Amino acid sequence: MRKRVAVLDDYQGAGVSEPHWKQLEKRIVLDGYRDTLHDENALVRRLLPYEIVVLIRERTCLSASILRQLPRLELLALTGKNSGQVDLEAATSLGILVTQTKSSGASPVEMTMGLILAAAHRIPQEHMAVRQGSWQTGVGFDLASKTLGIVGLGRIGRQIASFGKFVGMRVIAWSPHLTGSKAAEAGAEYVSLDDLFLESDVVTLHLRLSERTKGIVTARQIFSMKPTACFVNTARGDLVDEESLVTALRERRIQAAALDVFHTEPLPADHALRSLDNVILTPHMGYVTAEGYEAFFGGAVENISAYLDGRTPSASVNPEVLSGPASRRRTTSESE
Repeated sequence: MRKRVAVLDDYQGAGVSEPHWKQLEKRIVLDGYRDTLHDENALVRRLLPYEIVVLIRERTCLSASILRQLPRLELLALTGKNSGQVDLEAATSLGILVTQTKSSGASPVEMTMGLILAAAHRIPQEHMAVRQGSWQTGVGFDLASKTLGIVGLGRIGRQIASFGKFVGMRVIAWSPHLTGSKAAEAGAEYVSLDDLFLESDVVTLHLRLSERTKGIVTARQIFSMKPTACFVNTARGDLVDEESLVTALRERRIQAAALDVFHTEPLPADHALRSLDNVILTPHMGYVTAEGYEAFFGGAVENISAYLDGRTPSASVNPEVLSGPASRRRTTSESE
């Protein structure tokens, strides 16, 4: 019996179009969904027929409540690492195997650099102005000699620090466990979070989202920024008090923002950010590249194939379920 596989939130249809699926075409029935469902009941109805669900990053989150309503579900094949989009404890207790994949290390770094340059030099605004028949509608600013503030000096943040030094910026940084010596190793100066927002001409976020970091950028920090400063976020929308950021942009308390992530994704059609002329908006494209999807779906198909063969996928997050409830769940579904 072929397993039913759902790929969720595949906005462009790019995930189900990956050639890797051909090696499973006689073993699975593949469905792709190009929208995101935020209503729990609607999501459960959609997922009820499936034994295997493929999640594209954190576009859909599966809580314990949702997982308990999916009795056929055997395998959650995540693309990238589990960043909290799945209640792993609930999945394990229910006998649902969870796997993950590698991702492109270059794309979020490049996306951040692109947004910083776009904000400083007004690239999207001037592009649209030229297409509409205008010419030079505003004035940008040089990054050289300015201060770049990096919130989160991990793998991505360190590369952004190198970019800042390359274009001649002073680089300052803050992370929850950062020290002065560790910052210096990355070519940055360690400062407090409040001082970072006060001193920076460009602030960019590179923290993981967790209960500890959710809402870590508050109204106080946003309203303390220079009126000429830019705010960049390619990490996660929930790190930021989005309402205060909208206020700061609307009231011109800061010069601009460049955002790839939001509290609600896709960004609602009537969201206030869509009406502001001093913000650059991109639809969470920081990992959406040909190379990124190659890593995601190549890895997901490899994990699914191993599972169908009765092997433990090497990228399993909770392999212990294969010797417990998962094996019973699998036997039950195959006999139906």
